[in-house]
Amino acid sequence: MGISRRTFMQGTALAAAALGTGTAAADTNWARLRKRLGSRLVLPQDPGYDQIRLPYNEVYAYRRPAAIAKCVRTEDVQACLDFASHERIPVAARSGRHSYAGYSAPENGLIVDLSAFNDVQVRGTHVQAGTGTRLDNFYEAIGAQGRSVPAGSCRSVGLGGLALGGGIGVTARKYGLTCDNLVSARIITPDGCLHTVSEHQEPDLFWALKGGGGGNFGIVTSFTFRSFPAPMITRFYVAYPGGATAEVVEAWQDWFENAPDELWGVCGTGAGSPTITEIDGTYLGPAKDLNPLLDRLPKAPRRDVEELSYLDAMRFFAGGYETGFPFVASSRMAYGRIDGERVDELLTGRTNCRIQLDSFGGALGRIAPDATAFPHRAAKTSAQVYVNVLDGRTEAEGRRIVASLRDGLGLGTTGYVNYIDPEMPDWPTAYYGRNVARLRKVRRRYDPDRVLGFQQGL
Repeated sequence: MGISRRTFMQGTALAAAALGTGTAAADTNWARLRKRLGSRLVLPQDPGYDQIRLPYNEVYAYRRPAAIAKCVRTEDVQACLDFASHERIPVAARSGRHSYAGYSAPENGLIVDLSAFNDVQVRGTHVQAGTGTRLDNFYEAIGAQGRSVPAGSCRSVGLGGLALGGGIGVTARKYGLTCDNLVSARIITPDGCLHTVSEHQEPDLFWALKGGGGGNFGIVTSFTFRSFPAPMITRFYVAYPGGATAEVVEAWQDWFENAPDELWGVCGTGAGSPTITEIDGTYLGPAKDLNPLLDRLPKAPRRDVEELSYLDAMRFFAGGYETGFPFVASSRMAYGRIDGERVDELLTGRTNCRIQLDSFGGALGRIAPDATAFPHRAAKTSAQVYVNVLDGRTEAEGRRIVASLRDGLGLGTTGYVNYIDPEMPDWPTAYYGRNVARLRKVRRRYDPDRVLGFQQGL
């Protein structure tokens, strides 16, 4: 691939094996694991391997894991972790394939595929769901029962990766992040033990799972979440003409200074000459209450407002992308203001890239930064930087553009672990802030041999 990669896994023999050239994988006794899993262990010579191995981000489509284990029960996951530990090979869990850096598809390693862990049960005010549940199926199951859980929007994202990194979504300002509503989780640690963790059972591990990122402490098989009555949602979309970016970005930030918790929005700017900025989002309530709020934004030639049921709103925001494509991305968290003119300058004259601002605050901001592993409680906005690797653009060129946009925003050492960037400067501080020391202590307790080690693993 021609890009330099920082090596974080140093100091243990297991980590060295994980970064090997493939010789270890070639010498691995896969027959031993196949005896446990049968045809559910897919090797490179098996039918379907080339389709099953692919990550969502096609930048990493070249990666060839040594095997994919299609797990259907906890004993399968335990067998995989035991095997990876014994054979000293890289191993990673995969729920939805959406790791921005492709970490769920380790080169010459073992993918523990959890897509079959997708059962969803609504039990009173709680929802129990498997880690491999796709968000579209999750919303269909809970929405049919008149319940809601704050979660993400992309339809094929897996619940496991979303929740473990925090979980930004369209109802977060009212109900918090996905991880804020986690009641308990079932997790298999690298020693093969199955734990049920909660505030009262192994609370340190439970704390770490609430925003500490996927792949660091064990493999989660299921979650239990607190749920809420499904609200009526009014969605809105406001489109501005080219050249209005600086004004709109500034006004959008002012808009959320004293916004009610029921209001959530995104301000997205696409590259071009001139740049184009749009605002869309949700209001948990009727259009008659939303319209006076929208009137406070700069006037625009197009403004759409539509009242929807909770389930229809989740279907709308799920989008239409079922298959992946090549991209690179990164993020920053804004604790102060973002300069609207700077956003315009960064994107003017470019193509196939975007800066998207998500509104924070509300309920998710009323939690202490150390109450969960997710540290960015005081942030006002998250900024996602996104570059398509299309039309002859190389990955290296895309990464140079991402770095210039990310760092050009001038927002310091911050970032969201679910928008994980393999070239993020000082990534431990960016993703975890002052929580990183406690997270590493938890990791050392539950994975002392770095069985689950990876480039940006704790």
